[in-house]
Amino acid sequence: MYQILRYGVALSVALLSLTANADLQQQLDALEPGATFELPPQQLSPLAIRVPGVTVACAAETVIDGGGQGHAVEILAEEVTLSGCAVRNWGRDLNELDAGVFVAREARGSVIENNRLKGPAFGVWLDATPEVTVRGNHIRGETSLRSQDRGNGIHLFNTTGALIEGNDISQTRDAIYIETANNNRIRNNVMTDLRYGIHYMYSMNNLLEGNVTRGTRTGYALMQSKRLTVLNNRSENDENYGILMNFITQSELRGNVVTGVSQGQSAGVVISGAEGKAVFIYNSLYNTFAGNYFGDSNIGIHLTAGSEDNQVFGNAFVNNQRQVKYVATRTQEWSKEGEGNYWSDYLGWDRNQDGVGDVPYEPNDNVDRLLWKYPEAKILMFSPAVDTLRWVQDAFPVVKSAGVADSRPLMRIPADLQPESR
Repeated sequence: MYQILRYGVALSVALLSLTANADLQQQLDALEPGATFELPPQQLSPLAIRVPGVTVACAAETVIDGGGQGHAVEILAEEVTLSGCAVRNWGRDLNELDAGVFVAREARGSVIENNRLKGPAFGVWLDATPEVTVRGNHIRGETSLRSQDRGNGIHLFNTTGALIEGNDISQTRDAIYIETANNNRIRNNVMTDLRYGIHYMYSMNNLLEGNVTRGTRTGYALMQSKRLTVLNNRSENDENYGILMNFITQSELRGNVVTGVSQGQSAGVVISGAEGKAVFIYNSLYNTFAGNYFGDSNIGIHLTAGSEDNQVFGNAFVNNQRQVKYVATRTQEWSKEGEGNYWSDYLGWDRNQDGVGDVPYEPNDNVDRLLWKYPEAKILMFSPAVDTLRWVQDAFPVVKSAGVADSRPLMRIPADLQPESR
């Protein structure tokens, strides 16, 4: 029979009498595998859980206080569950990996759920822990520290098979940092007031689904990784980038919604001349963008540094001040099997009413490039001189620069990308 213990009360065959002066750590170490134990309703010092298979829960008034140094809770055995605890005031040494909850690599299959954490360094550190679950936690950083001096809300280091789900993270450095961590699922988290919401580095075969970022400097920073599946995420009013991709290959982005990325900022201060980009793609190839909505931003999508051979179709680019900024050496075709993208500023026509424009959409002509280089020339946007330049490049294609071409532009926003469906 499992040993089931509650503070001051025996609920099974075993009775463990706790008093205010009892050595709580000794009681935890004496648990049998499979026990359920509720911590007392008082302020507690840092704890370590060393017995496999136990569930450690907290009373409503329980607070685990880290005392300003080291970890507040260490999980050092497999299949441990830590649930419903308030954890605060752990250490701030990022080099020592100080964390509210430190989950060691021996803690395979552990579950960290429905806890409330507030402190300066890392909220939850997963130290090469396989198959761990972190869900339903409320994590806050220490706002008295500079953003770069705080830890990340949840940090996955060399972690495989993790489920990070339904967490509410704010005011840490990054909400969720995935470092050399493969085959993990990051789902349905809400992340606000951060440097980066999601930050991928050197990771493969991860699923990023149903997450929301708001008011971060960058919603989703995907870097040096491959085979990411990025589905149905949202970026709302992030400051510099909704989705930033740096050396990402063989990845799929579908059903994402990025809106309101404008007036590039840093730490809340608007940078003169900076541009907010719904998507920024740097040195990234062989990726698929389909069924996404990029709207109401300074730039819809910016590609540079060899970001070629990406498939872009079935997306909606709506009311961006500049839909596309593309810096490369050869033209990219952005349609697939007869399906292009919807462009809110497309001025072509559809004479046969098949829902596809009769002339290509080409957002990056020489006039656009001139305006990128000399922004003050925007005052001439609708002048006869600009009209003449556009006519010359159409009449004499030899002077036309490489850019993006959508040969099958959609006349209407796809039904599943309509505002009411989002």
